[in-house]
Amino acid sequence: MGNRDFRVEPQRLTPREQIRRYRTLAGEHVINLRHLWPVPSDYAGLKTAWAKDLVAGITVGVVALPLALGFGVASGAGAAAGLVTAVVAGIVAAVFGGSHLQVSGPTGAMTVVLLPVIAKYGLDVVPLLAILGGVLVVAMAVTGMGRGVEFIPFPVVEGFTMGIGVIIALQQVPLILDAPRGTSESTLVAAWQSFRQADWGHAWQPLLVAAGVIALHIVGLKLRPKWPWALISIFLATIAVAVLPITVGAIGALPTGLPAPSIPHMSFGLIQDLAGPALAVAALAALESLLSARVADGMRPDLTDTHPDRELMGQGLANIASGLFGGLPATGAIARTAVNVRSGARTRLSSVTHALVLLAVMLLLAPIVATVPMAALGGVLLVTAARMINLRLSRTMMTVTRADRNTFLLTFGATVLLDLVAAVLLGLLMAGVMSLRHMATYSVVARQQLPTSTTEGVVDWSIEQEHLRDSVAVFRVDGALFYGNAQRFIEEVNDLDHDTAAVIIRCHQMRILDASGAVALDTALRRLRRRKIFYVIQGMNASQRRTSVLMGATDERHHVRELSEALTWIDHELRTGKV
Repeated sequence: MGNRDFRVEPQRLTPREQIRRYRTLAGEHVINLRHLWPVPSDYAGLKTAWAKDLVAGITVGVVALPLALGFGVASGAGAAAGLVTAVVAGIVAAVFGGSHLQVSGPTGAMTVVLLPVIAKYGLDVVPLLAILGGVLVVAMAVTGMGRGVEFIPFPVVEGFTMGIGVIIALQQVPLILDAPRGTSESTLVAAWQSFRQADWGHAWQPLLVAAGVIALHIVGLKLRPKWPWALISIFLATIAVAVLPITVGAIGALPTGLPAPSIPHMSFGLIQDLAGPALAVAALAALESLLSARVADGMRPDLTDTHPDRELMGQGLANIASGLFGGLPATGAIARTAVNVRSGARTRLSSVTHALVLLAVMLLLAPIVATVPMAALGGVLLVTAARMINLRLSRTMMTVTRADRNTFLLTFGATVLLDLVAAVLLGLLMAGVMSLRHMATYSVVARQQLPTSTTEGVVDWSIEQEHLRDSVAVFRVDGALFYGNAQRFIEEVNDLDHDTAAVIIRCHQMRILDASGAVALDTALRRLRRRKIFYVIQGMNASQRRTSVLMGATDERHHVRELSEALTWIDHELRTGKV
C-alpha cells in the first residue's frame, strides 16, 4: 500500500484548555520541588554497604588530596583554597546532590575559568564568584534545566574534554619550570610567557622532579594499576627534594582547620563586573557535574539514576557553601567519581567520607603537606591532563562524519583559544548548523508520476481525466519545508514545461513547515499564478495549514486532504478556467 499519507497528530487544544494545561504543569513543577531535597531513601542499603562505602571514601580521599592541592595552585588561589573547596563542597554536594556516587571538588576545567578572573580582579573576588555561580546553578535546578545536558552532542563533549586536558597541561608550565606565571588571559600565551621567563640554570631541577613523578606514574600504573600513584609519587618526590641537593618551590603554609564562614565583600558594581564570569562558572558547574553523573550512572546501572535537577541543586549549594568558607567554585569531578564507583561505593557515605579524609589531613598533616614540591603537583596534573586527551577517540571523531569532525574541531579549538562557555556554545552552534544541513539534504522535493499507492488505495487519473496526465505536474514534499531548503523548493516547483496547466503539491509526508517554508510556498505559488497555472495543496496537517494561511501563502480553498480530491479539484478548476 505504500507509505501512510498522514501522521498521527497530537490533540489540538483550545486557548482555554492550553491555559488550564499550563497551570496544571506549573502546579506539578512546584510540587516536585520537594524532590530537590534529601530524603531517607538516599541511604537505602547503607546497613549492608557501609563498609565498602568507607573503603571507597578513603580511597577517593587519597586520590583527591594531590588533585585538590594541585588545582588550587593551578587556579592561582593557592593549595589551601583547593583543600577547603574539596572538603566543604564535597560534603554539601554529596548530601544535597542528585547522584549517589558523585564526588565534587575543584577541577581543572574550573581553574581555566578562574585564572583570567583572578588576573583581572584579584584573589579576593573568588569566594564571591563561587557564591554568585552557586545561586545561578540553584536557579537552574528550580526551573528544571537539569535535563538540558541530554541535548549536548557527543563531539561537543569530547572536544570540550580534550581541550580542557590541553589547557590543564599548559597551566603546569610555571610549576614544572619554577617560573613566574604569565600575565595573559590566554592560557596558551601565558604558558609561552612563563616559558620565556624561565631561569634555565635553575629550571632543570623542578623539571627533574616533575619528570620523576610522571615516570613513576607510567611505570606504577602498568605494574599496580589500583594503587594511588598520585599520592605515592608526591610522597616520594617530597622525600627526594628533602634529601637531594636541589631547590624547588614548595606549597607553603596550609590552614590547620576550616576558616570561619563569612560573607565576602560585595557591591553592586562588583556584582555587575562578575556577572559574566559567574555565568561561566554556573554553566561549567552544571555541565561538568551532569556529564560526570551520567558517566557514573552508566558504570552502575543497578543503582538509581541521577536526578539531574537535584544534582544542580546540590552543586549550587556546594558552591555557595564553598564561597562562604573562602573556597573556589566546585563541580562534579569525573576522575574522582570514576574512582569512587570502581572502589565499590553504593551510597553517599563514600563521598562524605572522602571529604572527611581531606579534613583530617588538614587538621593533622598540614605541616607535612606544606613541604610538597610544586613541581610534583605539576607532574601529577600533567598525568591527569594526558588521561583527558583520548587520541584514539579523537582519531575516530576525525573520520566518522564531516559534521562530527567539524563540531569536534571547533569545540576543541575554542576551548584552547577562547573560553569554555564560548567553546560549548560554538560547538552547539556548529552541531545545529550541521543538523540543519542534514535535514535540508534529506528533505526531498521531487516530481511524482501517477498512479501511486495511498491510504485510499491506488490513485490515478480516471478515464475522463486521462487527457490531464501530461499537463498536470505532481510534486511531493517529504521531510521539511524550512529555511534550509526554501530556495530549492521554489526552483523545483517552478521548473515546468510550457504546456503545464496545473500543479499538485503533495505535503502528506511533510513533517515541518516554518515561516520561511511558508514564504517559499507563497513565492512559488505567486509565480504559478503569473503563468496562469492552477495549483492545489494536498495533505497538510492542521498546524501546517494554519501556518500557510497565516503567512498568506495559501487560502483554505486551495487545500484538500486526499490525493483523489486533488485530482477532482484540478479537473473542476481547469474546466471553469479561473486560476
